[in-house]
Amino acid sequence: MKSRYPLRAVLAGNLRKYRLAQDITQERLAELAGLHRTYVGSVERGERNISVDNIEALAKALKVPPSSLLEGKNGV
Repeated sequence: MKSRYPLRAVLAGNLRKYRLAQDITQERLAELAGLHRTYVGSVERGERNISVDNIEALAKALKVPPSSLLEGKNGV
């Protein structure tokens, strides 16, 4: 996934990876995180510059540390 914002692309890829590993739909993840399903989809596509609060909500829903959503080859 190419992006002007490499960390955003890392977040998008990690979010999708963890979601699929747990066999959770975007809709279910959105419900668990208290977010709208179209919002979760746009985050996974790297279209959103999301807040720290929403990173935390998604990580909590996936039962992973928030930092794991930002780690990767292009991440910090």
